[in-house]
Amino acid sequence: MPSPTKDRMAQKLALIRAGLRHAFTVQPKNQSLAVEDVQLLERIAEMVVKRGMAAPATMFLESMGPMNFLGSQALHFITPIIDCVLSAKEVEQVARLLERRDTVTRLIAIIEAKSAPQGATAQ
Repeated sequence: MPSPTKDRMAQKLALIRAGLRHAFTVQPKNQSLAVEDVQLLERIAEMVVKRGMAAPATMFLESMGPMNFLGSQALHFITPIIDCVLSAKEVEQVARLLERRDTVTRLIAIIEAKSAPQGATAQ
């Protein structure tokens, strides 16, 4: 028969394991974005394409993709500086979007779709 101390230790260990099971999880990839979020990504992609920066922006986003959460935290830090370009609400929205791992790949896809020649999209 196991001792009461071992039972308590086993219960505590089970509680710790249960608590840590989801400690480093991220939001599921299939979770859809809100309409406002998609519209903001569309506007950002449109600005990038309009300025002819689709290729550099895509390369930058792909290389910095794993660091998107740190980028979102940096946005919170520099909000007073970029407040002249975007509203505080939009900066907050971009920072929240960057906390999701799938946002960068969605933004890249939108940029590529907007920068593709019109005839190439039908293929």
